[in-house]
Amino acid sequence: MFDFMELGIDEPSEILESTGPYIPEAGECMRCGVCVSSCPTFRLFQIDEETPRRRIRTLSKVLVENLPISDEERKHLDNCLQCRACETVCPSRMAYGQLFDQAQAQLKTTPTRLAKLALRLIANKPWRTRLMPWLAVYLKSGLQKPLRLSGLLKNLGLAEAEVLLGTPALQALAASYPASVTPRGRVALFTGCIAEHFDRETLLAAIKLLNAIGYEVLVPPQQGCCGAIHQHNGQSAAGLIDNNIAVFNALDVDAVIHTASGCGAMLSEYQRGDDSGQLFQQRLQDINDFLLSHWPHDLQLTASSLKVAVHEPCSQRNVLKNQQAVYALLQKIPDLTTTPLADNHICCGAGGSYMLTHPNNAGQLRDLKLQAISSAQANQVVSSNFGCGVFLSVAGTKVEHPLLLLARQLP
Repeated sequence: MFDFMELGIDEPSEILESTGPYIPEAGECMRCGVCVSSCPTFRLFQIDEETPRRRIRTLSKVLVENLPISDEERKHLDNCLQCRACETVCPSRMAYGQLFDQAQAQLKTTPTRLAKLALRLIANKPWRTRLMPWLAVYLKSGLQKPLRLSGLLKNLGLAEAEVLLGTPALQALAASYPASVTPRGRVALFTGCIAEHFDRETLLAAIKLLNAIGYEVLVPPQQGCCGAIHQHNGQSAAGLIDNNIAVFNALDVDAVIHTASGCGAMLSEYQRGDDSGQLFQQRLQDINDFLLSHWPHDLQLTASSLKVAVHEPCSQRNVLKNQQAVYALLQKIPDLTTTPLADNHICCGAGGSYMLTHPNNAGQLRDLKLQAISSAQANQVVSSNFGCGVFLSVAGTKVEHPLLLLARQLP
């Protein structure tokens, strides 16, 4: 049922005739194997069960045939990082990410108590805000080392998450940041959930750059999580999606800007076909694209002799497909040298919450990425995804958002 010959299609090219968005059924996988070399879990395990084409069979059982799947099939399905590298090379243009999310929702896996709590904290902004001072106290208390050695964090299932903790921002961002030059317009900034507290540097750099090119920046406090973590783990993100659409559509702005490519990927695929959904999509823009297309001709950055290695997040390469904007934007810095990391098409292992749910797999993929970073012999590594940057930085290599480089070179 998975070969195009068995589907009554004379040639595989018939699948490609449509020029518009095309979402094949799970059973339309041609089993050509083109996706295999792009799959990070196949890179790790070297078995067919850990390939997109084999997972498509499992998705077909769930979504098309309405059949139960075995524990083994479920394990291999859950091992997927949802990097969607398979989508970019698939001759059938298989909408793997959407099929995967649909299957996860249909399987209706009940999250653990800890996962439920995490999902609630991510979704509930007031709860997160109240938690941040306590996290700041913990990080300053000196309790990290003894708690790690005691094994308590591991027993509670918090060891992987605790290692990733940075000092949180405790003060809320202002509602508005006026342009620092002659005003050209107004934009709204999407801050996300975790990044709002733990990636404040990047958000402030985005605001500084947007102000420097003449845009007032609005930061609506009512915005919330993009919903990616919920949706990719089989939970409903409808309430989060509806809230963000309503909040940003109510603003009189030229664009809605996102800085983290993971959030941007989710925002760009909000499935709302009504007028409000269309308005949101029309104004949504990645920060790299927006800065590049609105950069004033007379704004000259100061020079830098750094060699910068660019990590291309999966969400940027495979969903937003705008990774080249980062290189073009960094060329605004005179004398700067940029180079892509080797094997940028292979996921670093972060994968949203994957680094917490599958730490062994994620760690092996991170080791491969760290080898590429070492081989690049760069002064600085940049990534447009907050999660990837944190995950790679924990291993000792400081990875920051390209916006920080640009903001530091403003005159």
